[in-house]
Amino acid sequence: MAGNAQVQVGDRDYHLGKAVLLASVAALGGFLFGFDTAVINGAVNAIREDFGMGSVLTGFVVSSALLGCVVGAYLAGRLAERYGRIRVMMLASALFTISAIGTGLAFGPWDMIFWRVVGGIGVGAASVIAPAYIAEIAPASIRGRLGSLQQLAIVSGIFVALLSDYFLAGVAGGSGEALWGSTAWRWMFWAEIIPALAYGVLATTIPESPRHLVSLGRVDEAREVLSRVMRKGIAERISEIQRTVRREARASWADLMKSTGGLLPIVWIGIALSVFQQFVGINVIFYYSSTLWQAVGFTEEDALTQTVITSVTNIVVTIVAIALIDKIGRRKLLLTGSFGMFFSLGTMAWIFANAPVVGGNPELGDTSGLVALVAANAFVVFFGMSWGPGVWVLLGEMFNNRIRATALGLAAAAQWLANFAISTSFPAMADLGLGFAYGFYTIFALLSFFFVLKWVPETKGRELEDM
Repeated sequence: MAGNAQVQVGDRDYHLGKAVLLASVAALGGFLFGFDTAVINGAVNAIREDFGMGSVLTGFVVSSALLGCVVGAYLAGRLAERYGRIRVMMLASALFTISAIGTGLAFGPWDMIFWRVVGGIGVGAASVIAPAYIAEIAPASIRGRLGSLQQLAIVSGIFVALLSDYFLAGVAGGSGEALWGSTAWRWMFWAEIIPALAYGVLATTIPESPRHLVSLGRVDEAREVLSRVMRKGIAERISEIQRTVRREARASWADLMKSTGGLLPIVWIGIALSVFQQFVGINVIFYYSSTLWQAVGFTEEDALTQTVITSVTNIVVTIVAIALIDKIGRRKLLLTGSFGMFFSLGTMAWIFANAPVVGGNPELGDTSGLVALVAANAFVVFFGMSWGPGVWVLLGEMFNNRIRATALGLAAAAQWLANFAISTSFPAMADLGLGFAYGFYTIFALLSFFFVLKWVPETKGRELEDM
């Protein structure tokens, strides 16, 4: 129905425009998530020089935010169940704002670590609350596409962070140069203040999750929220939610356990999806790419340009994933992505392992440098159209109503721990050799293929109440 935002699906209608609007505001947390974690990319070398840090401390400063992410993800599910999804979004906004101010004012590595941990708590909370909220307001037939908006927001945040890094470094003549009464790298962090405040303000304009409202007995409000995105089937959806709410008490950690002990299999699958998403090394590209390309012979300007191009590529392929995920399903996307990541990462590992080492770094010739760049961007393409959005969509919808927020919090915490392990270890692994580092990521890309093939369920088109 061209020109009409109401789309007929089976015996239900939905307002596409309104559904996208609500999901987009929730996904702004993903934008801050991407911005906050990637903004340090352009500042790493300048901070390392200003604070006189070695490889290990540099790696910890970069990845310290991820420790906060673990805490934020761990707590967000519980806070969302008790206080609602919107209040957690507002809390995350406040943490982002405080962190942006403090990090830009940092006078040494240890207070910078503290402020990055504060921001990380906001990132962790946003990583849980956005997919949960989107899954709970979305009609099943477009839930995958709406859930993918979280990943689109993340990669957009990464792009804006890297673009602002590039701009500020260009204006100053380098990330460590003076700019507007301070230093360029400090302005890179302060740039986050604007979207952080916008997230908090816009969060007050969207309604609470209908699932949370029903759990509080506010059924009329829940019905009104659903009427914003659905034209038919509202009574049935409310009945389904009420049925699950009546049957289920508030989730506890014990609900994630089997009667015989140990976590439920579906929870293990969620944790494993999170770990695989990080162990293929995607965030090495977004946290260290400018440093990496400089190490193999690129200028700072060229390295930052390449990093921006990579982030644009990530946005484009995420849009492709949004178009495909509800048509071909989650499993096929993940399997395709694993296959492509294995070959692109393997190519990078082979090139770095066989390049001559000069001054402790591999020296790439014109041909090998071009192949490495193509392989790196191919890796981003295969990740961005599969494991990037696919994992967040699955985590938002694969758990039943009773355990969703709590299990999603645990899986997201595992993701941040895995991210911390990969990000912290990269400088040390790179010292052993970039071929070794990328060989490690290649192995996990291959293992992820067989994991999906055997364990990951297809959730396309199923109502959350049927999980």
